[in-house]
Amino acid sequence: MVEQKQIHAFKLFDKYDLSQIEIKDNSLRPYMCLTPRLLLKSQGRRNFENLGNTKVNVVERLANRLQVPGHVGKKHKIITSWSSGKYNRNMKTILQVFDAVEKRTGKNPVQVFVTAIENGSPRDEITVIEQGGARYPQAVDTSPIRRINLAIRWMIQGAYGKAFGKKKKMFETLSNEIVLASEGNMESYAMGKKNETEKQADSAR
Repeated sequence: MVEQKQIHAFKLFDKYDLSQIEIKDNSLRPYMCLTPRLLLKSQGRRNFENLGNTKVNVVERLANRLQVPGHVGKKHKIITSWSSGKYNRNMKTILQVFDAVEKRTGKNPVQVFVTAIENGSPRDEITVIEQGGARYPQAVDTSPIRRINLAIRWMIQGAYGKAFGKKKKMFETLSNEIVLASEGNMESYAMGKKNETEKQADSAR
């Protein structure tokens, strides 16, 4: 008999096993990519594909959002030296974040991050409809892709607000934000924004 060779299971960054990650939200499962890779670097190759964003590993989407946090209201967040758009710098921050999450929770940090996305993503929001010169809000269901994008954006923005101009480092505030969101703690910026968004949608029904 031919001896079967053991196939080595890839781990994320050769540290975190993704085979046991559980996604409890059925609506998010097809849109949350957890393909194990040693190096998360798609280099934008998925941008022009249909639903290409869903084929990018969710941890890479977190790193991509880290370099372009966006603005909160009318106040634009300044891109600082520790998030200058450099791949190596951003991935180093993500590794520090996951190490901090693992030390604090004792769990797989990717699982904690996935749970944080599930807890921090809104199920409905409002859009503005204009009819006859009048504008009024209307509640709409949020698509699964947008739910993931909003949760990641809010976690990054919350961490930026607590680190920018403060003594705390970015990896400390982001790891704290992820842990709080995974626990459903309302001290999390993402959980607060989700609650506010869903309340607005309820009032606009």
